[in-house]
Amino acid sequence: MPAMETDRQSLEREALRQDFDCLRQAVRAAGGIALSYFGKNPKVQTKPDGTDVSEADLQVNAFLEERLRTGRSSYGWLSEESEDDKSRLTRERVWIVDPIDGTRAFLKNRPQWTISVGLVQEGRPILAAVFNPATEEFFEARAGSGAKLNGSPIHIAASRSLAECRIIASRNSLRRAGWPNPIFDAEFLSVNSIAYQLCLASAGIVDAVISLSRKSDWDLAAAHLIVMEAGGKVTTHRNGAIGYNGIESLHESVIAAGPALHGRLIKQADALSL
Repeated sequence: MPAMETDRQSLEREALRQDFDCLRQAVRAAGGIALSYFGKNPKVQTKPDGTDVSEADLQVNAFLEERLRTGRSSYGWLSEESEDDKSRLTRERVWIVDPIDGTRAFLKNRPQWTISVGLVQEGRPILAAVFNPATEEFFEARAGSGAKLNGSPIHIAASRSLAECRIIASRNSLRRAGWPNPIFDAEFLSVNSIAYQLCLASAGIVDAVISLSRKSDWDLAAAHLIVMEAGGKVTTHRNGAIGYNGIESLHESVIAAGPALHGRLIKQADALSL
């Protein structure tokens, strides 16, 4: 039995390695597709929810679905730009995809958009790739193996006082929610694409990300793993765990930072009225 178990584990590791290779190659190639539309006024449609989707989003989505699902018929699929038929709920592993996270920035020719893809197993992300083709930043992670940016290991920023922190968040949104005053001593930055924001935190470029608006699975899944593998923590503002591929794919908020700073932010967030 032990030998059989070892063989099975070896096969699973090899299959996951192949999935990771496929994921990274597909996301890089998808970046080339998206970049071919960037700054060239792609056609835009308005979705029923009032948000914009460009022909670039749709082309990237179709390419990724064809590339990632070929030979992986047992894997589910959840994408911002695909109809969710809920069949994913019966699958152990599910690709969670945002073909272009930060479509508004993409359409305004701002280099703050990413292609974000994660592979989730039983609600937890196990593989991730987030690519900003405009800045040539490729973030990746595999559960238990650390996170990388352009092939080099990255780590969440060490804890610092709030006055020294650089935080991606909306100062006005925090004030409206009643966030306690000490946080406003920090330096606030505005960056499009929540996946990109989280990856910047994973690389220690910023200290924390706070968003008090709802986020979908495809916004967070890949970057969540990258932050965790870089040594950070990702939860809702209530310190709730964020899981993926549930019946509902929305999450009320997100806070990401190194463990010590995350703890301080969560303590402050306890006073919020949302």
